Amino acid sequence: MNTTVTERKHPRALPFLFLSEMWERFGYYLMLGIFTLYLKDVRQGFAMTEAEASDLYGTFIALVYITPFLGGLIADRYFGYRKSIIIGGLLMGIGYCIMAIHNLSALYLSMFLVIVGNGFFKPNISTLLGNVYSTPQFSDRKDEGYNIFYMGINIGAFVCNFFGAVLYNTVGWSYAFLLAGVGMFIGVITFIVGTKHYKEADVKKGVREGDMPFTKIVLVILVPSIISGIIGWFIPGSIFGSDSTDAFIFACLPVIYFFISIYVKASADEKRPIAALLAIFAVVILFWAVFKQNGSALNTWADRYTDREVSGTMGKVFNTLKFSQTVAYTKDSVARYDHAFRLQKENGEVIKDYDYPTYFKNVPPDKLPKEGETAELWATNLSQSINPFWVIVLTPLIVALFSYLRRKNREPTTATKIAYGLFLSALSVLFMVAAVYVGKNGVEKSSVWWLIFSYGVITAGELFLSPMGLSLVSKLSPVRITSLMMGGWFLATSIGNKLSGVLATMWDNYENKANYFWLNFVLLLIATLIMVSLLKWLNRIMKEKGVH
Repeated sequence: MNTTVTERKHPRALPFLFLSEMWERFGYYLMLGIFTLYLKDVRQGFAMTEAEASDLYGTFIALVYITPFLGGLIADRYFGYRKSIIIGGLLMGIGYCIMAIHNLSALYLSMFLVIVGNGFFKPNISTLLGNVYSTPQFSDRKDEGYNIFYMGINIGAFVCNFFGAVLYNTVGWSYAFLLAGVGMFIGVITFIVGTKHYKEADVKKGVREGDMPFTKIVLVILVPSIISGIIGWFIPGSIFGSDSTDAFIFACLPVIYFFISIYVKASADEKRPIAALLAIFAVVILFWAVFKQNGSALNTWADRYTDREVSGTMGKVFNTLKFSQTVAYTKDSVARYDHAFRLQKENGEVIKDYDYPTYFKNVPPDKLPKEGETAELWATNLSQSINPFWVIVLTPLIVALFSYLRRKNREPTTATKIAYGLFLSALSVLFMVAAVYVGKNGVEKSSVWWLIFSYGVITAGELFLSPMGLSLVSKLSPVRITSLMMGGWFLATSIGNKLSGVLATMWDNYENKANYFWLNFVLLLIATLIMVSLLKWLNRIMKEKGVH
């Protein structure tokens, strides 16, 4: 017997949006999982230092999440959501493929395409999902729908790193980037196939009375942002640590002004919901500043300070599947990431070959292999699959928990869930503090279990916060600017991402790595306290809007 609309728990559009986002994230996180490793590779990459790679990484992932502001606006008024999603997906796929070309200019071009493409893709697929759940029969399951959608993101993010490891271990970085492009193209095709299920939800808002004209936005927001960014770049010295950070912060100021102006010019019934969203945007910046260090500082921790050796049957399996690298031990091996070596590389000179790898630098003497013996080390980028693994495992449990509490009329409000998420995220950092102490501040390798547990707790925090934030934007935003406000959520993510890069550039400045993680703990604890202080106000606004 056919299932009727009222009997279905979720709309038919969900699987297609789920799979489209899964493939998009497959490409994005495959690329991101190897990005800093590629930049620091002195033989086949660009031989960047830790600070240089972290700074470029932070700038890249920041810009990736600032363009949804513009992509959401264009979709709202002109293109609609489906067209914007397809354009964004194609640009990202092309960008990943160009990244396979080992050339600095090609790298920057590819980054630009990914940045612009994500601006069109990311806010609009999230908004389209919210529209699909806006009908009466599905509206009470919107939070649950976003949780399921979020799991799709992380299935792609989990499996991609295994494919990436195989490709860069066997045929090189370029083929891994090409696979990221293929994954993105599959996502676009999947989205097009499901068109009929969300065609009616693709409601183009157009320009309404009171909206700022697009030409004015270009002149008042975009042009000042570009000019401000250029000024930030060329200011003598560096105010915030590097020229790129100065440029980014200066460029953000006009965009932040734009969102404040939305509040100032809003009608009386729109002011409080918009104010609530802007407050939450500000608080979650600190969450992303810590969470997004998974591709920088935590990737470095996995690479240099984590015991990555696999032996016995597991070692043979990893070797067969190409999930690991076989490295030989040379006594007193030293790797030099110095400027002289890099200049040789850039000038095309004969390069002196240094002894590698550095993995054995902090292995206790009694555990070192004999001269010439080999060890099997799982690929560093596999640590990037720990977080999505936990998302896949924990999402059904958290969805079941919220469903149970809903039946008992005890489900926390969306804002309360975000507060819990921030607190859990703060607790997760304590595992890394413990890892530093157990490893005697890097003198010895630490067990990978510290990373696994830390990622597990912060993932629980992420599931209480990130999909809930997307859902809250959909609930509280005035209909005419929903996608634009979704861009505001991603602007907050962008600023947090850049701050994550700034924090990661400080890694080498902390002789005691525990203090680095204590700093992250304090930042998240501050965010938690601010969110808790806002809860009564936020919950009152949600009650006024008739949402939970």
